[in-house]
Amino acid sequence: MHRGCNHAHLILANVVVLGLMPLMVSINARAQIAFSSDRDGDREIYVMDADGKKLRKLTNNRFADSYPSWSPDGKRIAFSSDRAGSFGDRNWEIYVMDANGGNPRNLTNNPAKDWMPSWSPDGKHIVFASGRDHKNWEIYVMDVNGKNPQRLTNNLWFDVDPSWSPDGKRIVFSSYRDRDKDYEIYVMDVNGKNQRNLTNNPAFDWMPSWSPDGERIAFVSHRDENWEIYVMDADGGNPRRLTKNPAHDYSPSWSPGSERIVFSSDRDGNLENFEIYVMNTDGARHTLNLSKNRRNDTAPAWYSPAFAVAPAGKKLTMWGWLKQVDR
Repeated sequence: MHRGCNHAHLILANVVVLGLMPLMVSINARAQIAFSSDRDGDREIYVMDADGKKLRKLTNNRFADSYPSWSPDGKRIAFSSDRAGSFGDRNWEIYVMDANGGNPRNLTNNPAKDWMPSWSPDGKHIVFASGRDHKNWEIYVMDVNGKNPQRLTNNLWFDVDPSWSPDGKRIVFSSYRDRDKDYEIYVMDVNGKNQRNLTNNPAFDWMPSWSPDGERIAFVSHRDENWEIYVMDADGGNPRRLTKNPAHDYSPSWSPGSERIVFSSDRDGNLENFEIYVMNTDGARHTLNLSKNRRNDTAPAWYSPAFAVAPAGKKLTMWGWLKQVDR
């Protein structure tokens, strides 16, 4: 009787898996990567599928648009733009638009530069870097409508590159406060408290990106005398290099399942042409050029709706349930 029951559960589990497979495949096929490109003469925000196909331009103006960040539901993209002001007096501000490029609107309005936005996992806040306090770069957070900006860091040197932890409890960022060591990777609570150094290396470490599973942080480092992509545990332990190339590798961004990393690099023989690449998180194989353009493609940001259905900080547990059924 017990064996028959287990057999019935196994059949049920297989039926569920087979029923969900087309849905999972179709969802993964709609995974998208937003990035900035000057292929049409000035920097604009583009989006493409995760395989590099179906390229679409989202912004179209004579100024520069960069640093895209997806909302958790995939319906909007925050980005930086210097479209405010005239050509002689450009000023970077944070904007948001619909995911198809429609309805762009200004969130910040400050004479200092505001850029590098990162959306919170619950979709309620945007963290960003700003030079509004005596032209010293600090980390700020605001509501998604641009209201209630609050400064999180306060020191005499630059804090930039903020990235949320997937549980929404912490923010990782780059800081120049340890001037004898160049930029370092720091982490803090979302209220700015408990700031601590994760890298503690005399070389340049910056551009951190938290993995969706919360276990690792990718970053860019010059510790091997070349700009490479590294990864470390979320507590700063076990740092290891993923790329090994004489060119420059920048701006890592994780796939939703934390199994791949997209980044920008000028490795294809032209040191003035950055492309968007993707690699496995071991960095050892399957490094592919996704953008393939003669102009600069930078600042990639990965989004997939497959993981947007789970609340912030929660992991999808279907596979664990199926495993339990099969016991």
